[in-house]
Amino acid sequence: MKAAENRNEQFENIVRLRAEYEKAGHPAISIDTKKKFIGNFCRDGTLYTREEIRTFDHDFGSFADGVVIPHGIYDMRHNTGHISIGTSRDTSEFACDSIRIWWHREGMQRYPGAEKLLILCDGGGSNSSRHYLFKEDLVRLADELGIRIRVTHYPPYTSKYNPIEHRLFPHVTSACEGVVFTSVGVVKELMEKTATRTGLRVTVDIIDKVYQTGRRVSENFKNNMRISFDDYLPRWNYETVPAKN
Repeated sequence: MKAAENRNEQFENIVRLRAEYEKAGHPAISIDTKKKFIGNFCRDGTLYTREEIRTFDHDFGSFADGVVIPHGIYDMRHNTGHISIGTSRDTSEFACDSIRIWWHREGMQRYPGAEKLLILCDGGGSNSSRHYLFKEDLVRLADELGIRIRVTHYPPYTSKYNPIEHRLFPHVTSACEGVVFTSVGVVKELMEKTATRTGLRVTVDIIDKVYQTGRRVSENFKNNMRISFDDYLPRWNYETVPAKN
């Protein structure tokens, strides 16, 4: 029962934080990562063609020519999305690189002078609430961008409530419906066509960087980390402040 109570309390906390940041004009984004194979694999949807297309009916990794890892960022205030397509691995470094690209490409222009950034994300994956490696990369990101970064995680098994899951990714999936992912370039071109009647637009970049798995947290990070955990549900709520502040 306690876990369920904490879950409800965290949802209320997320609503409060979003309202606080939006009222003050600070950026608030929702993030998540997917993974798809490159290759001759069948995709859901209808595609009208002049010639018959034959594909594998199962997307076994051994048949793939590569992977695409779309890391999505949904700007809740402006109803815009940005996707960084990775071609290597889904790591915390990749997630932070994606946020960095979004900030330099769009964030700092939309929020000139912003000193704070709120990130809503799931509790697992490359931005896991349990992993100190994500927190270490987050500290580096805050130092580089010069802004306070607050992270709030959705409780386990509630990722469907993360705004990006119903405001961005379903429309991206629709834009890619039925098309065989033959190359990273094809995926980028399709995702850039994502749009809705309510004004959603999506920008896309490709990150060709090779990310290493098995990285370890720096030896003294846990003892000296500049991460402030909230008194309220600290495992899901924390903030890092850039060194110069």
